[in-house]
Order: sequence, then structure tokens, then C-alpha cells
Amino acid sequence: MIERNRHIEALEGTLRRHPVVAILGARQVGKTTLARQLVERLPGPSTVFDLENPDDLGRLAEPMLALGELRGLVVLDEIQRRPELFPVLRVLADRPGTPARFLVLGSASPDLLKQSSESLAGRILYHQLGGLALDEVGLGERDRLWLRGGFPRSFLAESLPASAEWRRELVRTFLERDLPALGVTIPSATLHRFWTMLAHYHGQVWNGSELARAFGVAHSTVRRYLDTFTSALVLRQLQPWFENLKKRQVKSPKVYIADSGILHTLLGLETRDDLLRHPKVGASWEGFALSEILVRLGARPEECYFWATHAGAELDLLVIRGNRRLGFELKLASAPRMTRSMHTALSDLGLERLDVVHAGEHTYPLSERVRAVALARLDEDLEPLA
Repeated sequence: MIERNRHIEALEGTLRRHPVVAILGARQVGKTTLARQLVERLPGPSTVFDLENPDDLGRLAEPMLALGELRGLVVLDEIQRRPELFPVLRVLADRPGTPARFLVLGSASPDLLKQSSESLAGRILYHQLGGLALDEVGLGERDRLWLRGGFPRSFLAESLPASAEWRRELVRTFLERDLPALGVTIPSATLHRFWTMLAHYHGQVWNGSELARAFGVAHSTVRRYLDTFTSALVLRQLQPWFENLKKRQVKSPKVYIADSGILHTLLGLETRDDLLRHPKVGASWEGFALSEILVRLGARPEECYFWATHAGAELDLLVIRGNRRLGFELKLASAPRMTRSMHTALSDLGLERLDVVHAGEHTYPLSERVRAVALARLDEDLEPLA
């Protein structure tokens, strides 16, 4: 078991400040394991309910009575199966003295987020849990993490074939069982084809018209598919940044398969050699590096963008918090150099700094306000956002 201390420390702080905290993440990403680690670390009483367990459901036949008597930390796993508990939690969260705090775990969906936010407005904080990151597994496991992805069971599998088999099964069960359980009625075969096509667009600007023609459906239909995968946290949409500049700018999002291991499964890549010979190797590394940067910065999704003009200038990642603007280029190279596009991004976007994150081992200056930063040195060379 890998200790996820960064997440545990964050949850300890949020539980002190909020009566209800929700851990949201894709299926099998480690929400239950993280909650158990948190329970072991926190002092005082704790109670755990697994809402997929009939015995625990029976204990909640009268939820106000069952939950109202508890003290300390109360964990409700798979909360999306009992959304009627949210109004009960609102009443319990408003009690004087806060005798109990509630940690709810669920796979993200639009309905779950809507129900919880409506019932628990001002009382709940959301903590998004992604896959394992380099600071959790160690720099020596960088290639393994990139190839297998961050789902714990995939990363920790006893062999590469076992890892690949587990990911194939995850794709199947996610499409055939998990999405229907979240209210998605689109046929699994259609969604599998769409997800596979998105893998070939990984790291590219969304082109809904092209995909709509390929499926023979309306542009709005494929956009609905895209948003379904995004809300289930298996896909990342990086929104475009555009402002009143004289240059024509790209205004569609970039799409990334959220987990590199799932990307490789959808592309039919099992070994490192398969990956290194594939045309999408650079895009795969870009998505992997992007995830690590966001983890290190502690950046929220609404703070992250990409920027591109129709004239060819672009920036892989723009992070904006307050008056700060940080730029990042992501290069599968060991010795990147300055480009005209970087100069353009610096001046047009008013960047505080531009870091070129690369696959080499050394960090060094490229120009004024521009550094080449080794992915292996992110913890040393990249400060979290204040």
C-alpha cells in the first residue's frame, strides 16, 4: 500500500474547517483506501459505511437516527448510490458544536455534484483524487508510472501483462457497468469507439465536427459524449485562454485521456518499446507531464488553460492565479531550446515565468524568465502556488 500523505494532510485540514468533505475520483482510483488511511491517522471515534454492502445499507434504514447518534468521523462510501442522504447530512452538519464530521466518497457525475451542492451549499468541500503521482511512488518509478498509469492496481500489478489486463478490464467495466450506474444510457460499444478515437486525439484541440461526421451524429451529440467522460474524471479538457489580442486565437479545448495507462490501453500499447515507437509518444508524455505539474502546483482546473493562435504561436499550459501568470511548455527531449513561439507567449501573455519541462535530468536557464526544468526535478525546482 502506498501512503498518500499529501492527500491525507489536505483532508485533515479541510475536515477541521468543513462539516462535510467529499472525495471525488474515477472508479478504482483509490478513494476507499485513502479514506481508510485517514481513519487510521485521525484520533477519536470513526464509523465507516459502504453503501454497496447490504448490511451497511440496513444500518441506514433510518438514516437520521443512525447517523445522528454517531460522533467523530463518519465515512459514507459510494454516496452516489444513496443521494437521498444529502438532505440528512445538511441537517446533521448544522448541529451546534459539530459532534460529527462526514467524509463522503463517490465517483463523479453531474447528478452527484448537483445534488450535493444543492443540499449542502456552504457546508461541503470537494477534494478531487487523481491517480498516483511521482511524489508518491518515487522518481525511480517514473517510467513505470508513465507506462502503467496512476491507478494503484495497475501500477502495483506483479507484471506488465497483469497491469495491461487489469486496465483492459477497467475500461470494459467502466463502460458496461459504471457509466450506466451514473445514468448514462449511451450503448457501451458506441462509448468505447468514441473513447478510443479520443485517445488518438490526445493532446490535440477538440474537433467536434470531425468526430460528429465519423459517428454520423450531430455536433451536440459528440459534445455530450465528451462532457460525460470529463464529468466521470477519466478525461481532461484543458480550456483555451483568449483575450482581446489582435491575433486570432484558438477557442476550442484540448482533450487528454486523464490517465496515461488508460491512454496506452486504448491505443493498444503494452510495453515501453510499443510506446516509444508509437506516433503518440510525445503527446502521451505531454499529458503525463501536465498531470505532474498540476499536482506540484496545486492548481485548480479553473486556473489552467492552453493558448494558441491561428498563426502558430502556442503555449501548452497557462496557469493563472490572481495577478500571477505562469507558462509551461512540455517537451519529450533532454535538451530543449528557445523557440519563437516561446518569445511570443512571454510578450503577448505577460508571463511572470515560462518553464520548459523536459525529459532530461538537469534544470538550467534558457533566457530571461525562461528555464528548462527537468520533470525529475519538479519537487526541487517548482514551487507550489501560494
